[in-house]
Amino acid sequence: MSFTKGTLYRGVISLFIGVLLSFVVGVIFAFLFGYRDAVSITTIGAGTVTYIVGPVTGAALSASSEVIAISIAAGLIKSVLVMVGTPFVAKYIGLNNPMSAMVYGGLMGTTSGVAGGLAATDPKLVPYGAVTATFYTGLGCLLAPTVLFLITNAIF
Repeated sequence: MSFTKGTLYRGVISLFIGVLLSFVVGVIFAFLFGYRDAVSITTIGAGTVTYIVGPVTGAALSASSEVIAISIAAGLIKSVLVMVGTPFVAKYIGLNNPMSAMVYGGLMGTTSGVAGGLAATDPKLVPYGAVTATFYTGLGCLLAPTVLFLITNAIF
């Protein structure tokens, strides 16, 4: 695996965009389902980042076990959708080279979903997508219970 400066730059940018986009979608769903407290909203939003980030965030913020379970379920649904959907959308989004696989891994983030989807698409792309997807989980665990919680708390 060889990375160029441009590939790494795009991978890092995709990580931040992917975490923020997934979190916002989760926050919207949490709000639509009637959650109004910042801890619950943040935990469910973090769960849509990945099914690992949700429980880490929920534990850090002392969320209820029911909310943590919802965050895990949201992350699992996302993982399955990414895994199943990747082969179907790959041709349309140009998912056929290492750079696009890194960006895809950074945007989708779920390591198991990205790895499974890329394996069904083109097995040579798996390491590229998996490397950014793995960092995605770590970035989510850093951002969700801190910065993203503070922003959510200020809004709600």
